[in-house]
Amino acid sequence: MKYLIAGLGNIGAEYELTRHNAGFLVLDQLADKHNTDFTTQRLADKADFRHKSRSIHLIKPTTYMNMSGKAVLYWMTALKIPMANVLIVVDDVALPFGSLRMRGKGSAAGHNGLKNIETELGSQDYPRLRIGVGDGFPKGRQVEYVLSRFSPEEFESLPAIMNKAVDMTLSFCTLGLERTMSQYND
Repeated sequence: MKYLIAGLGNIGAEYELTRHNAGFLVLDQLADKHNTDFTTQRLADKADFRHKSRSIHLIKPTTYMNMSGKAVLYWMTALKIPMANVLIVVDDVALPFGSLRMRGKGSAAGHNGLKNIETELGSQDYPRLRIGVGDGFPKGRQVEYVLSRFSPEEFESLPAIMNKAVDMTLSFCTLGLERTMSQYND
């Protein structure tokens, strides 16, 4: 069985360790755990590994957040992976910092990366792992907030959060969506 895990974020040093790049951070952790490296390929940085007889393909779109759907659709098609075996890992301001929630479908909830994926796939029915980054911003300042770096206190908590997100992602690939949601969702 094959799986495509797409971590959303923005490329470039200025975006590293920002809240909006939480998806990239999870995929970096997954790649490190499985001793694989990302290489730049069409529309994404890509890495692959095997886990419990599953082929797992990781992509970090190089299209910037607002065009993430192009990379997701391209790699789904190229690898012949059904939508049910695709997991989008994304930041979410509607969840408290550190909260993790997996869903099988849902709205984009104002997230431009998810909006573009929904447009490209023609559906909201794709699994996603939402990583809570909190909502500590004044009205009208959401963009600045998600593009800012984690606070020192948040940064200290990140390894445990990323490890749980890695566990949830691997569980999605081995136990499936429903069992993973019931076991891990906050």
